[in-house]
Amino acid sequence: MSLPFELTVLGLGCVLALVHIFSAIQLKTRQYGRAWNMGARDEKQPPLNDIAARVARAQANYFETFPIAIALLLAVPLAGHAGTLSAIGAALWLVARIIYLPLYWTGVKGWRTLAFLASVIGLLMLLAALFFRG
Repeated sequence: MSLPFELTVLGLGCVLALVHIFSAIQLKTRQYGRAWNMGARDEKQPPLNDIAARVARAQANYFETFPIAIALLLAVPLAGHAGTLSAIGAALWLVARIIYLPLYWTGVKGWRTLAFLASVIGLLMLLAALFFRG
């Protein structure tokens, strides 16, 4: 029995979540130091530098929509509605989210928004597949 494509995408989305977490913490640690990282982080810190702040915002953005992706990527195969529409939607969501991080990290305007919108279209395709067999 092979794993449904949507569940493979979910697993890869979890890997991407770890990339977001470790990218953000590495840049914060580079700025604030290892003692901050290893401590309780109670001390007030200066604002993050531009790159670290962008990566932290990209992480926050990812985790705003990731729960929706998780629900859809689980529900579609569970409902028996996995198909072409859901596979394309899942792939579009994942690829767009992968592209989003370096676009935000490097401060590229416009394209970052397009990548986000593409990921939302992917989620909408998954939602359509859930309700209309995809």
